[in-house]
Amino acid sequence: MSYFRYHLFFCTNRREDGAPCCTQHGAVNMRGYLKERVKRLGLAGPGGIRVNTAGCLDRCEKGPVIVVYPEGVWYTFVDREDIDEILEKHLVNGEIVERLLLK
Repeated sequence: MSYFRYHLFFCTNRREDGAPCCTQHGAVNMRGYLKERVKRLGLAGPGGIRVNTAGCLDRCEKGPVIVVYPEGVWYTFVDREDIDEILEKHLVNGEIVERLLLK
């Protein structure tokens, strides 16, 4: 069994040349928001959910990016409602959020 049930990687890359990057889309704030929600709900820690910062995941042109392991599911998001939906549907109930899948 894995140490964490889910391990999320938020791209928080900033491209200095002005090219599209996840930081331009609020990824740092959304990562902080999800991390705090996970802690508040008692879902953090061993056997639970770990929310991490990741460097460039090389898909910045698709918008902000989150990868959920162990499944390797790639999501994008726009706002807190999207983050809440990923948390509630995927991380709590084990359902893929089709409308936010990064393809």
